[in-house]
Amino acid sequence: MFWIAWKMLIGNRAKYLGIVFGVVFAALLIAQQASIFCGLMSLTISQIYDTAGPDIWVMDENVQFVDDIKPLSDTELFRVKGVPGVDWAVRFYKGIARARLEEGTYEQMILLGLDDATLVGAPQQVFLGSIADLRRPDAVIIDDAGYKRIWPGEPFQLGRTFEMNDRRAVIVGVTKASRTFQSFPIIYTRYSQAVLFAPPERKVLSFVLADAQPGLDPEEVCRRIEERTGLQAVTQEQFTWKTIWYYLKKTGIPVNFGITVFLGFLVGTAIAGQTFYLFTVENIRQFGALKAMGTSNWMILFMVLSQAIQVGVVGYGVGVGMAALFGFWSRTATRLSFFMPWQVLAITGAAVFVIVLLASLLSVRKVLVVDPAIVFRGG
Repeated sequence: MFWIAWKMLIGNRAKYLGIVFGVVFAALLIAQQASIFCGLMSLTISQIYDTAGPDIWVMDENVQFVDDIKPLSDTELFRVKGVPGVDWAVRFYKGIARARLEEGTYEQMILLGLDDATLVGAPQQVFLGSIADLRRPDAVIIDDAGYKRIWPGEPFQLGRTFEMNDRRAVIVGVTKASRTFQSFPIIYTRYSQAVLFAPPERKVLSFVLADAQPGLDPEEVCRRIEERTGLQAVTQEQFTWKTIWYYLKKTGIPVNFGITVFLGFLVGTAIAGQTFYLFTVENIRQFGALKAMGTSNWMILFMVLSQAIQVGVVGYGVGVGMAALFGFWSRTATRLSFFMPWQVLAITGAAVFVIVLLASLLSVRKVLVVDPAIVFRGG
């Protein structure tokens, strides 16, 4: 029976392709927009994961996300070190600085200051120069995307200089870094150097990076830090989700992408449902003949659902495949933020299943109530 259902489905190629097109359109739009949304969210948390080493981030109690910098007093570092369960703690600076290039132009840069003694949080993919060179006077490491943005078309070259806060900065290394939401060049230097590059402020400490003693739960150590210092302490994972939830709640990003996904779902359902209904009407005599031969309504129902599932599988595969190809092209050609985790595939699959289910329900009633005597009628 399922083979008969398949032959009926592909008997009219135009309508079959019309049903598949509706599902492909929905799957493509849902997977594409959801992946771009995930790509944007990954940009907001990229620097949390790029800061390797610490399990615990300590900050002002009012900080809402990673770029919401509320400076602390340097004495907070020693208060955190004194909390039982803290294995080590170091200073970390994060801010925006304006650089004056040799050509006389200006460029906004993300300035990261690492602990002078340990260099905790240093970039892990330095491919030109060395992290140890940061200990040299005025030394900075720049990310490769930022270098290309400032000096497009020029080869990587160590020793280039520019000014920040009227102080000379010398590039001693180039590294690969994850893209950020702000897309500014990223500069790494020592903490003591960063506070000289940055605009003068009374408080300059952005975060305290810490780690729990071996065998202790980082979340428990975070609770102790908050109780003893009044500061906010979170694990890396908690800080990641705190940042993501900020963008979900405080910006229009999820609403904009959600509307597009919902419209794709509606249009896909409308196209597939209407075409599937017309297909059923045109094949009503064949279904009547099957009922005349003794086929039960349950078997007819399973045949219609199998046709819908077959269309859904084909449409899902083609739609997701096209979305993946778009993502591959866009990341290399336009640097569009595109990230397709397995959750996107699962959500798209669920949406496609609902689409084909709704499309089949629009026509299944007409099939179930058809009179088997229709095969003996003329016209």
